[in-house]
Amino acid sequence: MRAVRYYGQKDIRVEEIDAPEAGKDEVLIDIAWCGICGTDLHEYLEGPIFCPKPGHPHPITGEEPPVTLGHEFSGVISALGEGVDDLEVGQHVVVEPYVLPDDVDPKKPGPYNLHPDVNFIGLAGGGGGLSEKIAVPRRWVHTISNDIPLDEAALIEPLSVAHHGFSAADAKEGDVALIGGAGPIGVLTAAVAKAYGCTVVISELSELRRQKALDAGVVDYAIDPSSQDLKEEIMKITDGKGADIAFEATSVNVVLDQLVDCLKLKGTLVVESIWSKKASLDIHSVVMKELTLRGIIGYAHDHEQTIKLVESGKIDLKPFITGKIGFDGVVDEGFDTLINRNETAVKILVSPEL
Repeated sequence: MRAVRYYGQKDIRVEEIDAPEAGKDEVLIDIAWCGICGTDLHEYLEGPIFCPKPGHPHPITGEEPPVTLGHEFSGVISALGEGVDDLEVGQHVVVEPYVLPDDVDPKKPGPYNLHPDVNFIGLAGGGGGLSEKIAVPRRWVHTISNDIPLDEAALIEPLSVAHHGFSAADAKEGDVALIGGAGPIGVLTAAVAKAYGCTVVISELSELRRQKALDAGVVDYAIDPSSQDLKEEIMKITDGKGADIAFEATSVNVVLDQLVDCLKLKGTLVVESIWSKKASLDIHSVVMKELTLRGIIGYAHDHEQTIKLVESGKIDLKPFITGKIGFDGVVDEGFDTLINRNETAVKILVSPEL
């Protein structure tokens, strides 16, 4: 079968590899669509980060480069391994793409996303969504309604990141949520906040991204902080109180500072982005306003709720799909667009059929 393989920094190749089979307690999935994630871009530009280094096989998968990329994917079950008796061939599914030791049970309480050995399918090995087929442990497979188009279903993984961030804020209906950045995670966080009844404000420099968020119906206000005083606008919206919750989705220090400034007394700030450098923070403001600061990574116990939001129609993922390509276009059409022309793109999907 064909697969998109990561060899190292700026070295990604489309190759023929052996197709997997469903082993014990595994599910074989025919891939329908796979999204290109910001993490994939980091691996391409700066890696290996999550991907194993040459000569250093991953301790769980045993793989080293090349590894198959892709962790935001949807598909159809094509075979069931021994011991899997609660699923059927032909069911539509998405995958919670963790690579974790066999004794980690996602059905049990606890933050399995914080396990010291955590990594991801499509980065650490174990196959990937940028291929024709993948065999995945049953515990990470989530069924979805056939009413959800499979292209939209590929966005359930990043939507679960947004859901995890929103859950960390302990928000409630009627809260004012301020989101710094209208990239993929920013707009998906807006979608989750809107679905749960928040008034949503997004701060974004790009006019195209602001308009995309407005057109998708996931924000009530889209503010350009370069031409408007963000704090002044927030105070107008909140009658002088400040935002109840804020989400940082840019890894830009200026944005972090602005969010701290715009929060109400005892407000909550959730950092959703991955920072490759140290950040500075106005701790005095955090102390004097008694703010709560939370960081999040990945998701844990979020996929079922995320799927329900999509199946119920509370979140429409179609507006966030801004491109569809085949394997041969992953670098030239996909990565290049997301790196150099990202104002026009939210999520680019890849299909083995194109």
